[in-house]
Amino acid sequence: MSRTAVRLLGLLGLGVRARNVVIGVTGTRAELHRGGVHCVVLASDAGPRTKEKVERLARAQQVPVVVGPDARTLGAGLGRPPVQAIGVSDLSLARGVLGLSEE
Repeated sequence: MSRTAVRLLGLLGLGVRARNVVIGVTGTRAELHRGGVHCVVLASDAGPRTKEKVERLARAQQVPVVVGPDARTLGAGLGRPPVQAIGVSDLSLARGVLGLSEE
């Protein structure tokens, strides 16, 4: 696993403990509808339908989308089963995630 992926999982893990992230496609889409997400992390192996649904909604809300590691790695890093989408609801955490994506 790359250093950036490890750092991303570390940030997302902090977000989970602080309850500043929404885990899963359904929850992420619901929070996007409410306007409570500042960035979305999609698994690199997310299905085409999932990608299309989440990316379209994120674009409509002007929320950046970051492609992270595969679903199994994302889930394992958060102590969960495989996860295809994560919504970040904290602005500072979202900035950190977006900063990692630029490296």
